[in-house]
Amino acid sequence: MESWLKASGATGLGDLELANFPATGRGVRALRRFKEGERILTIPNNVLWTVEHAYADPLLGPALRSTQPQLSVEDALATYILFVRSRYSGYDGLRSHLAALPTGYSSSVFFTEDELEVYAGTSLYTITRELEQRIKDDYRSLVTRLFAQHLDLFPLERFTIEDYKWALCTVWSRSMDFGLSDGNSIRLLAPFADMLNHSSEVKQCHVYDISSGDLSVLAGKDYEAGDQVFIYYGYIPNNRLLRIYGFVVPGNPNDSYDLVLATHPNAPFFEQKQKLWASTGLDPICTISLTLTDPLPKNVLRYLRIQRLDESDVAVVTLRKVDVGDEIISYSNEVEVLRSLIESFSSLISGFGTQLEKLEEHLAEGVYSPGGNAWAAAHVSLGEQRVLRLARQRAEELLAAVQDRNGRGISSLPVPAQCANCGTASERLMLCGRCKAVAYCGRKCQVAHYKAHKGSCQATSSKGSSGM
Repeated sequence: MESWLKASGATGLGDLELANFPATGRGVRALRRFKEGERILTIPNNVLWTVEHAYADPLLGPALRSTQPQLSVEDALATYILFVRSRYSGYDGLRSHLAALPTGYSSSVFFTEDELEVYAGTSLYTITRELEQRIKDDYRSLVTRLFAQHLDLFPLERFTIEDYKWALCTVWSRSMDFGLSDGNSIRLLAPFADMLNHSSEVKQCHVYDISSGDLSVLAGKDYEAGDQVFIYYGYIPNNRLLRIYGFVVPGNPNDSYDLVLATHPNAPFFEQKQKLWASTGLDPICTISLTLTDPLPKNVLRYLRIQRLDESDVAVVTLRKVDVGDEIISYSNEVEVLRSLIESFSSLISGFGTQLEKLEEHLAEGVYSPGGNAWAAAHVSLGEQRVLRLARQRAEELLAAVQDRNGRGISSLPVPAQCANCGTASERLMLCGRCKAVAYCGRKCQVAHYKAHKGSCQATSSKGSSGM
C-alpha cells in the first residue's frame, strides 16, 4: 500500500510506519520528531475513496447512475469498497488498501446475544437492535435495486449481507467528514491515514483542502521518534465509540445518555404547544443528550414544561406572556415535570440488565476479559447509568428547592408584565390574591375582569393547593 501511495503523490510516508501497540493494536508510529501543528502526512485526492470517485469509475459508475433514487453516501461507499474487493484484476492500489484493513470489526452490530445483554437497558442496546434491522432492510433493497440488476458486476456470493455489514462498518469506522464552503459536505476514506487511532489528548489535526481535494494530517501534539501518532475523533461518548469505531475509553468524560422526548399529535392543546416548542427552538419529538457535566439540560425542562401544560397553564402563559423557555409556569406544573422526570429516570435506571455497582464489581474482579466485547459493553452501561443517576439527583434537588420555596411562601413565578384586563404594561401591578396567575392595574380592572377570570382562577388555585 505504501509504495502505491508514494507513487500516487502521497507525502510523509517515509517518516511513519504501521506498527502494533499494546493498548490500541495496530496504529501509526513516528520515525522522527514532530512538532505540534507540523504537517506529517498528505494523501492526494486521486487515491481517496469518495462517492464522486465511485460514480466516475468506468465500470461501477454507470450501474450506480442507473439506480434511482441515488444510493445514500454510506451505501455508495460500501458498494464501491465491495466492488473493488470483488475484482480479480485491476484496482491494484485500492485493493492493496483493502488488504490492509481488518477482516472483522468489534462494533456493536457484531456482538453476540450474551454480549449485547451486558449493556441491556442502554440507548446503545436499542440503537443496535434498530441498526441490525436497518442493515437487513437496506441490504434487501440494494440486492433488488442494484446487485440483481447487474450480476456481472455484483456476483451475489461476494456481496452477501455479511460482506455488506463489513463494508458498512469500514465506512463508519474509517471515514472522515468535512464541511464545504457551499454548505455541502464530503465523506471520504484516506488510505494509511485511516490507520491512525484516536486520542483525546491531541487536538483536531486532520484537514481537507477544498481546492486540491487532498487530505492532510497535522501533528496534534509534539511527538518523539517511536511514539504512536494519533488523530482526534471529537467529544464522543462510549456508546457512540463502540457503535461506530468498535472501542471504548474507560472513564470517558464525554459519556452521555440520549433522552428521547415525544408528544402525540392528539394530545390536548397540541397546536398551542407546538408553537411554544418552536418559539424555544424545539420540536414535538426531540432527542436531548444528558451528559456528565450537564445531566439535566435546560431544554429538557423547557420541553416538559410545555408538554405538561393544562388548560389553566395555557391561560397563564397567554395572559402573562411567560417566557416558557426558562421560567417556571406554575408551581403545580413544575412539580409535575420534576416528579415525572424522577420517575422516568428511576425506571430507566432499573431497566439496565446489570446495575452499576455490580458492573463495577465485575470489572474489578476481571469477570469480563479486558478489551473484549463484554468488557466494552460494561463500560458503555457504566457511563449511561452514571449520567442517569446524576440526572435523577439533579431533578430531586430542583424539586426539593421548589417545594421548599413554596412551603415558605416565596413565589418562584415571574411577575406579570401587563394588566390582564386593559393590557397596560407596568412594573407596578397587583397580583390576583387567589391564584397569583394574573395581575391588574388596580381594583377597578380586577373587578371588570372577574367574570372572564373566575373559571381559570378557581382551577389554578385549586391545582396549586392539591400539588403541595
